[in-house]
Amino acid sequence: MGSESLPETVPATMSAMLLTGHGDVDKLVHDTHVPTPRPAAGEVLVKVTATAKNNTDRKAREGLYPTKDKGEVTSFAMGGSPTLTFPRIQGADVVGRVVAVGEGVDASRIGERGLLDFNLYADARRDINLTPDYYGHGADGGFAEYIAVPSDQFHHVANPELADAELAAMGMCSYQTAYHMMTAARVRAGERVLVTGASGGVGTALIQLCRIVGAIPYALSQRDKAQALLELGAEAVLDRSDMTDFDEKVKAVTGGSPIDAVMDLVGGDMTDRFIDTMIVDMNRRTSYPRLSIAGASGGNVSEIMWTRVYLYQVQIFGVSHGTREEAEQLVKWIRGGQLKPVLHAAFKLSELHEAERYFVNRGSNYLGKIVIVPDSEWPQHGAPFALEGTR
Repeated sequence: MGSESLPETVPATMSAMLLTGHGDVDKLVHDTHVPTPRPAAGEVLVKVTATAKNNTDRKAREGLYPTKDKGEVTSFAMGGSPTLTFPRIQGADVVGRVVAVGEGVDASRIGERGLLDFNLYADARRDINLTPDYYGHGADGGFAEYIAVPSDQFHHVANPELADAELAAMGMCSYQTAYHMMTAARVRAGERVLVTGASGGVGTALIQLCRIVGAIPYALSQRDKAQALLELGAEAVLDRSDMTDFDEKVKAVTGGSPIDAVMDLVGGDMTDRFIDTMIVDMNRRTSYPRLSIAGASGGNVSEIMWTRVYLYQVQIFGVSHGTREEAEQLVKWIRGGQLKPVLHAAFKLSELHEAERYFVNRGSNYLGKIVIVPDSEWPQHGAPFALEGTR
């Protein structure tokens, strides 16, 4: 914590959900007497009004980020050693209002509503991020009433048409990951892009971002979500429950053309089928087949014939997080109204256990993001977006 004193309007302690170790939701402990952070030099203190929940919260809690032993219980260690220590406050996609500033930050920022760029950057480079880490993992996040963050990463977004919960639903963890998947694969206007896991936060972001850059997104999801995804911008929706002759089903909706690039959030034994959609007719291609992967909801291990990869010159890009430049571009699109929130529901901070269970066991009506709102902010920022039947 910084050495700055807190304004009289900010309490010395706050409510927060503490992750106390790897495991199930019982490792999340609601504590109402956590010391309120103080903004250090170059930081702002934010009163949190909404924080979007991401799948990485669950995976980090359960230790599902192995990089050597596939059964290893661990978390991010891209910088050499693990940065997740306990207790930790999770929650990356934070929205709130500046209530205090640290040394060197203009006091005029007090009162600003903003959205956090969730990355813990290792250096000041704007175009690359080689050791990804993030708020809610390597530093305390937004499942709390207050958070202290770098002032240049808390982006002012006034947009009165967006409620705080809706702005949180457009948080960087999903949208920046989606955008980096596209920039890594050099997705261009006019290209056909297959988006897997299309109903989640990254998937819905990909559909919108494809349309912004002029690419044509084809979504893979459940049949009952097709209409909502079409309205979001998908050119066509393919039923993930029927993967027989999948490459032929794709050709039927593309007019016989191959997919130019796949944005894969599924992995497992599906990856090989996704590659099929790009190499089905190399004579009709105008660029190399490209696969960006940023998730493994269908399995962490894939069996792929490497001859298929190198003979067909399939380019594979592993993606986690993104860069400062990409974050700033996304904020411009949000401010300009070019990106729309896909908010499923809000839960109280004290009900995070229920939110986690709902997220894991979500049914066919699930589309978009879940947002967590501090109990003290619930009437204004959470209640209007509570699940149907619980408002």
